[in-house]
This record gives sequence, C-alpha cells and structure tokens, in this order.
Amino acid sequence: MERIDLLLTGIGSLVTPQGNKPCYGESMKEVCEIKDAVIAIRQGRIAWFGPASVFQDQFAGSQVAVKLDIGGRLVTPGLVDPHTHLVHAGSREHELALKRSGVPYLDILAQGGGILHTVRSTRAASEQELYEKARRSLNEMLLNGVTTVEAKSGYGLSLEAELKQLRVAKRLDATHAVDVVSTFMGAHAVPEEYKGRREAFVDAIVGDMLPKVAEEGLAEFCDVFCENGVFSVEESRRILTEAQRLGLRAKIHADEIVPLGGAELAGEVGAVSAEHLLAATDKGLAALAESGVIPVLLPGTSFNLGLATHARARDMIDRYGLPVALSTDYNPGSCPTESIQLIMMLASLYLKMTPEEILTACTINAANALGRGDVIGSIEVGKCADLAIFDAPNIAYLPYHFGINHTYGVIKNGKPTVWNRQLVAATEEEEAL
Repeated sequence: MERIDLLLTGIGSLVTPQGNKPCYGESMKEVCEIKDAVIAIRQGRIAWFGPASVFQDQFAGSQVAVKLDIGGRLVTPGLVDPHTHLVHAGSREHELALKRSGVPYLDILAQGGGILHTVRSTRAASEQELYEKARRSLNEMLLNGVTTVEAKSGYGLSLEAELKQLRVAKRLDATHAVDVVSTFMGAHAVPEEYKGRREAFVDAIVGDMLPKVAEEGLAEFCDVFCENGVFSVEESRRILTEAQRLGLRAKIHADEIVPLGGAELAGEVGAVSAEHLLAATDKGLAALAESGVIPVLLPGTSFNLGLATHARARDMIDRYGLPVALSTDYNPGSCPTESIQLIMMLASLYLKMTPEEILTACTINAANALGRGDVIGSIEVGKCADLAIFDAPNIAYLPYHFGINHTYGVIKNGKPTVWNRQLVAATEEEEAL
C-alpha cells in the first residue's frame, strides 16, 4: 500500500451496510461488523479497512502520516440526514400551545401561521443572518455524527426569497465541513399574496422560479408539498414534470396527513424519494415499490405533532420490500430538532425498526435518497472517508440509551472535524465581508 494519510486504530467495532445501492426490505438487516478493526485513509478516501491483525500482517511497512487511536469505540459510516429545512429565519414556539390544545397543523397554516409565519421571517432576514443561523444548526448536526444533509428551500415562496435561501445553502456547502445537498421547494405553501389564487402561484413556480433555479444551478432536486389544502396531485405533477424537464430530480412530501395520492404520484413520475407517508395507502406503497422510490420516514414529526399514527415502516420493509431511509425533518415548526440520534430512538420505539435497519436507514439508504450512494453511506474502499465514532459498545446502544449525544468524533473526507465531542477544525472558511 502507498503512503497512508490517516490510520484509525483501536476500533472496538466497525459496523456498516455494504455496497452502493439501497438496501431493500430484509436486506436492511444485513450489516457487516468487524471487531478490533482499522481503517486506512488516503487522499480523503478509504484505502483499506479490516481486522487489525490482517493489517499488521499485510501492511506493516506502510508509511503512516497520522495515526489516531479510537479507544475501543464504535465506528460507522458518517450519518446522512436526507430531509431538512435547514435555511430559515425565526422560530415558532408560540404555536406550541395551539398544537397541544389540539389545533390541527393544517388549520394553523390556514390561519396564516405555520409555514407562512416562517416565510415572513425568512423574507425579512438577510443572507448573512440566514447563513449564521443555518451554520449553527450544521455544527449541531456535525456534532451528532452527520456528514451530509439535504436542505430544502420553501420558506421564501417568491423568486427573490427562494433564490436567497438556495444561495445560502450553496454557500454552506462550499464553506462548511458538512456537505449540503440543495432541493428547491417553492411549492411548500401558497403565500399570502396569492391567497385564493393558487393556480397563479403554480404558474409562477413553473414559469419563473424553476427556470431561474435551473439556470443558476442552485438545486439538484425539486420537492412539492402534495397535501390536502396545499398542492393537489395534479398541481404537484405539473411542477415535478417541469422540474424534471429542466434537469432537477423529483422528491415529494407525500400523504403526510391525508391519503391524497402523493405516493402514487411519486411512483408515476419516478421520484428519487417520497417523504413522510404517514397516511400512505397500500396502493401507494405498492407504487413506490414498483418504481424503486425510497421512502424517507420522519418519526420526529409525528412524535412532535402528537399524532396517534406513525409511518408504517414494518409494512414498508416486510411486506413491500422497500428501502426505508430516516431523517430529522429539521424545521422550525413540526420538528425543530437537529438530533438524528433522537430520530434513531423514535424509529425504534414507534416504527419498530431494528438497530441494523436504523443504521442502514441513516447511512446507505439515506445516501441514495440524495443520489450519493456511490460515494458515501457505507465504509467501502474508494468511498469518501466519512465516518462517525460513537462512545457506544454496539449499534443497539444508540437508540437504547436515549436523550444524549453519543458522538465522540467525526471524520469528514479523511479529516477529523469532531474529536472528544468538540469541533476540532474550522467548519467554515468565512468569505470576505
């Protein structure tokens, strides 16, 4: 082996799904575990991994620039958070009492609250203010073991404000240790200035916003909130079809509250992922399975909204053989948390997922929900050296011992960015002001 830039030794347990493709159904339980392991990293990529004894026998003479002892801890691929609303201004704690008194989420939106409240705050904020707030959230995600996130727009709902959000996300991707994958979601709600004129707003999305986003290369994906009282199946189809024509891949907020047919639409248009799915029907889940759409489940949202039902993860995995992914849905309203480890616990408690399924859902399946399965999401020779190091004896301990952050360290592109539970390298390179 050529010179090794970084050698991680003393790994108590290395646990990873395998391959580049999503893990479907029962295969979500199939993870590789290596005790007393080492990982060799060169030029930001994984050059070799395996038992320490094999490394000593085969590579004893290799030149090692830096060696780090993991101290018997657990190592997994860096976690991937494939559904967040990272860039926004303000907060909505004032709505907590309304939710707890039983006012439905869509009723709050209809009264000008919810998403529309955040839209007013986001429109009023400067790019620098949005950048600073989102950067702090990215730091929290990194400290939780996350190395790649998706960031949706959708709190601008005008051409200028949507572009502002997407420019902030692009700047964060360029300056922060965590990779940020951008999704345009101008179809998140109908803004107040278009009240009663939803068709005109859809025209603006299709005719003005989407072409500009595509022209400036500000997003890889387009998402739509396909929900009763928000955007219909027909409107969502029109937006996603035009987005695909312009080169953006489709995602969809589907069947979160009522079974509108969003899952079926996801299958029809060949979306990369369908997200939420609390109310998805058997027909909808079958459509996802037939088209290879990845369900991204968000148990933190149903938990925080106090809903009695949660996404049917067991049916998705056992009956339909779907490749389930998990995410925080970090946003200022329905799920204001950056903690993917909380989501792991909720997936165990409410979705009845096993530790192996949870790890797979937070790594290789989440990576594929962002079109990144060939470079991240598993520990493989040649992939990016994105790794999470946990103060835990095994992966079952992560959802078992809840309410704390287990992350001891994070390696991102072969460089330590968190060590001893603290940020140890600059997570941004501030642009000249």
